[in-house]
Amino acid sequence: MREILERKLDRFDELDQQLLDPEVQSNPQLIAAVARERGSLAKLATKYRKFKNLNAQIAEAVEMSEGDDHELRELAEAELPELRQQRETIYDELLELTIGGEDANRSRCVMEVRAGTGGSEAALFARDLYEMYKRFVESQPGWKLEVIESSPTELGGFKELVLGIEGEDCFRKLQYESGGHRVQRVPETETQGRIHTSAATVAVMAEPEDVEVELKPDDYRLDKFSASGPGGQHVNKTESAVRLTHYESGIVVQCQDEKSQHKNLAKALRVLKTRLYEHRQQEEAKKRAEHRKSLVGSGDRSQRIRTYNFPQNRVTDHRINLTIHKLDQILVGQLEQVIQPLIDYDRDEQRKSMGDDGF
Repeated sequence: MREILERKLDRFDELDQQLLDPEVQSNPQLIAAVARERGSLAKLATKYRKFKNLNAQIAEAVEMSEGDDHELRELAEAELPELRQQRETIYDELLELTIGGEDANRSRCVMEVRAGTGGSEAALFARDLYEMYKRFVESQPGWKLEVIESSPTELGGFKELVLGIEGEDCFRKLQYESGGHRVQRVPETETQGRIHTSAATVAVMAEPEDVEVELKPDDYRLDKFSASGPGGQHVNKTESAVRLTHYESGIVVQCQDEKSQHKNLAKALRVLKTRLYEHRQQEEAKKRAEHRKSLVGSGDRSQRIRTYNFPQNRVTDHRINLTIHKLDQILVGQLEQVIQPLIDYDRDEQRKSMGDDGF
């Protein structure tokens, strides 16, 4: 954790310097991205700097309290309790800010919802998850949700949805949704009244600022084609849809929801940068062999994290063995009931893994 905080503080100082750079100042788009990233780091960086200063003051006071000068020793012993209390307070605040790892303080993220096993019922379940997240976002002050890409089915479900979400603490809260979601219910198409099980996967990725991911036109192939599926007059008539294929990673992104090719390209680039950023973060984590002790934020799509049982009005989160018989409330967006216990669990696990000075 100390390594992460040191990197964040270094990055914060680097962004401060960039804001003074004439080249950055002359580019409105660049200066906005730099300022936005700096803003997302400000609270964490300033608290960690204060934490380091308090550690230094405590070390100095301890040294004085063990010295030969009686007057200085008494002064140091009198100061130590207050200094340690201040450090404990800052430590708790830092712990809260670092729940979720390196990207905990991102205010923008991309969520992908995909239908899994279960055919048309899985696609309908993906739609229900989308409605649940949409209502949760609407309940959060200042949060916004945008549909970047969607693949609807004839029965009203979705094969896939890509959502852009923006708002304070949005990644910190929604990151716990990454993984496999399973539903147990009687499908609308079932005539015998039998309970079926189907699944969908959710991936939540922190969205980087433009300055963090360098992406040039030579890095990817751009394919243009006519949009397909249910939609407006632009479908199948103009080449408004785009597909980007990143050469090095093989990542493919497709967007066709907008009538404008330019808008589809902008959205596709946004998603591609997010996926590249996530790919880079995963690779760096492997190189450093950093494995989080907590299971709740692993983000593995193959990991079954939650079951939604309609007959029993039950939601079970398998990571922390949490069972709530309030499925009806959760489906209308009251997700705090499952998110807050996950945050609390993650906080407790982080505290257990830390040293005496907090880091």
